[in-house]
Amino acid sequence: MVLPLIYIVDDEQDIVDLISLHLEKSSFQVRGFLDAATFYQQLNHKIPDLIILDLMLPDESGLEVCKYLKKEEQYTDIPIIILSARNEETDKIIGLELGADDYVAKPFSPGEMVARVKAVLRRKTVKSEEKKIIIDENIIIELEKYRVFIEDIEIPLTSTEFKIFRLLATKQGWVFNREQILDYLWGDEKAVLDRTIDVHVKNLREKLGDKGHLIKNVRGVGYKLEL
Repeated sequence: MVLPLIYIVDDEQDIVDLISLHLEKSSFQVRGFLDAATFYQQLNHKIPDLIILDLMLPDESGLEVCKYLKKEEQYTDIPIIILSARNEETDKIIGLELGADDYVAKPFSPGEMVARVKAVLRRKTVKSEEKKIIIDENIIIELEKYRVFIEDIEIPLTSTEFKIFRLLATKQGWVFNREQILDYLWGDEKAVLDRTIDVHVKNLREKLGDKGHLIKNVRGVGYKLEL
């Protein structure tokens, strides 16, 4: 079983340590970050199940971080709990309007924070159950989190590889030509050769290992996913 991964972004190490301790006791994986820059760097490598985000960061406002996350397609569905010593009504309203799922004011009870995290994740689970594609029983595509698992092992796909796999999986057996795939990926902004798709599909197949054969090349047309 994969434990839920929580990111804590707060410039106070004591706060990060306190929340981490109680979340880990409740069977969560936790990573802490003291500024937005290191958080963004890790986010490019691994998308968490939930983010606890302080408003007062040394290098960027937490509200700006929240705005960015909700604007980017691959991050927009990550639940966010805003944490702040500024218990002002306007901050709370702005945070929730930007898409945050909850707001916790400092000082807070660690037990309350754990309960809030569990409650937000429960709501998220109910919404996400219909946002998965299961292929061949052992392959799970988590549409909102941009994650793919084969037999409970996460496969590290790039954003482009994930989108191609998602497109093929949404209509299994349907043949997509290269132009359709390019349109899906980049729309009117595409400025790449259609042969680029072949490179991405080759890399995708390699990463899928024994399941790579499910993506089939239809000679002279394009690609499809078929059991």
